[in-house]
Amino acid sequence: MMNRVNIGLGIVNVLIISLLIAWFLNSRDRMVYVDSNKLVNGYKGMQDAKKAYQQKATQWKANVDTLTSELQAAIMKYEKEVGTMTPKEKSLSQELLRQKQKQLGEFQQAMNTKAQQEDGQMTTQVITQINAYLKKYGKKKGYRIIFAATDYGNIAYAEDDMDITEEVLEGLNSEYQGK
Repeated sequence: MMNRVNIGLGIVNVLIISLLIAWFLNSRDRMVYVDSNKLVNGYKGMQDAKKAYQQKATQWKANVDTLTSELQAAIMKYEKEVGTMTPKEKSLSQELLRQKQKQLGEFQQAMNTKAQQEDGQMTTQVITQINAYLKKYGKKKGYRIIFAATDYGNIAYAEDDMDITEEVLEGLNSEYQGK
């Protein structure tokens, strides 16, 4: 009788271990990761967004440069004519220069704020596109979870065959170019 119990427990143990091994092997195939930096930087949508942002930034810089040049020209003109000005003209010219400097500073600050906002919006839009694609991709492939590896080491180690970055990037770019 004791042998039957031991044999029964042995069979149950073997079944449990077999189920755990099967679950582990099945789960392992359903857990993958992507290299988030590689994915974001390789995504054509991000590359296009960066180009569009860079064009705007170039225009903003040109506007700041124009205002800076105008201020410098006004300062040079003042320095050239200061010796022939009356005290009242000198005072008015100095006030005008202070106002131009203030306007330039305010404009630069506004452009910096706008640049930060646009950069944040651009990044948010791209990340939203990537996350939507990853969700769709994960469901299609039957993954239970897709981790994202970052420079900060959220994933300390994973086998190379668990990295699906290239496959995701290819699909993401194909979908983007199809729009």
